[in-house]
Amino acid sequence: MNEGRSSQALPAVLIAVGLVFIFGVAILMRIWPSGWQWQPSQPEYEQMIMGVYATLGVFLVLAARDPARHRSLILFTAWSSLVHAGIMGVQAIRDTAERGHLIGDVPALAIVGIVLLILAPAATDSQTATPSG
Repeated sequence: MNEGRSSQALPAVLIAVGLVFIFGVAILMRIWPSGWQWQPSQPEYEQMIMGVYATLGVFLVLAARDPARHRSLILFTAWSSLVHAGIMGVQAIRDTAERGHLIGDVPALAIVGIVLLILAPAATDSQTATPSG
């Protein structure tokens, strides 16, 4: 994808991912528990995950206004989503009761990570400069 198209698509992707993180995670945990919720249900864990993802979602929506200024947040979201998907994927493979995650949140998080890495703004000189000391 060329730089112009990715810079145009990124704000929409940030808003979409942000809204899914704010609202969708909680909804998906309720309507598709086998793909989005560890069994048996663990309310404290679920509240923590929903709180973390809702907070991240708010910041992604705000970052859509000026993605270049929020490159580190976008990269954090991408890489942490890939790491989360990887860990959950291994756990779902090892625990046969959790295989639903392999068609639920594992691919969803991997897709979020890959798309954000592809669309992430390029580093500017000030973002790649090392502090002098």
